[in-house]
Amino acid sequence: MKHCFRTIAALAISLMGSALVPTLKADDWDKKTNITIDQSIDVQGTVLPPGSYVIKVGPSADRHTVQIFNADESHLMVAVVAIPAYRLADTNDSQFKFHEVAEGQPPALRAWFHPGDNLGFEFRAIRGGVAAQAGQRTNATTSNAGGN
Repeated sequence: MKHCFRTIAALAISLMGSALVPTLKADDWDKKTNITIDQSIDVQGTVLPPGSYVIKVGPSADRHTVQIFNADESHLMVAVVAIPAYRLADTNDSQFKFHEVAEGQPPALRAWFHPGDNLGFEFRAIRGGVAAQAGQRTNATTSNAGGN
């Protein structure tokens, strides 16, 4: 009987302990964000037409691979290795920054920040479609989108 009591006590303590541990959402790990764009955008040479997409951090160990899928995540549209980016203040929304581009070219994604994070992902500009080809400096414009 003593053995059963000890087993039950150990199970009760472990259940109480697990209830106190904060839960981790998958969205926080892979930074999954649903986005809808109303115009084409360029992501390191891949032009995404207007529509809905899922953007998230890939499963690689270095955590720098960003994947963009179609809305139901059945097709990988593009996967890129991003450079770590930093912003001074975090926000409650996803933040996207774009390179300036030559007139008539789709905006080129420059950076993505997940809600609540100061550390984000920077995307390099592809020569030929960015402002460098037009002889202009590359500056950023910003767009915010709700997370998930």
